[in-house]
Amino acid sequence: MNTKQMPIQEIIIILIVGLMAGVLSGLVGVGGGIILVPALVYFLHYTQHQAQGTSLGVLTFPVVILAFLTYYQECKKMNAPLDFRVIAMLAAGFIIGGYFGSHLAVKIDKDVLKKIFAIILFYTAFKMLDWDTLFMKWIKNIF
Repeated sequence: MNTKQMPIQEIIIILIVGLMAGVLSGLVGVGGGIILVPALVYFLHYTQHQAQGTSLGVLTFPVVILAFLTYYQECKKMNAPLDFRVIAMLAAGFIIGGYFGSHLAVKIDKDVLKKIFAIILFYTAFKMLDWDTLFMKWIKNIF
């Protein structure tokens, strides 16, 4: 455990990053990978490995319970309850995948890992913005 005293500016940055990640996590279900990892790398100069490990450390059960309970109650009110079987199966896969993924990640060079992370973020944004559909339409119009 690191016992050196943290500068006030660093504490403020950490609290702001945590707050923004929490707001975005509650708002749209993201936070760890999409907010915390880049913020830790760029604002606090963490290595990619440090940022990913810290993000995983933050995403423990007590942190997400309030957001989960809010969604659980609201979905139940909207007659679209959360399916605990799906949650349990995803969690099991997440635990096993997280174990193997973390063992793989620590063996990958930090610059390569950062590029893999960036490609995944870019691909996700590309798909969520439906740019793949626009791109295919543009290609079809050319040919």
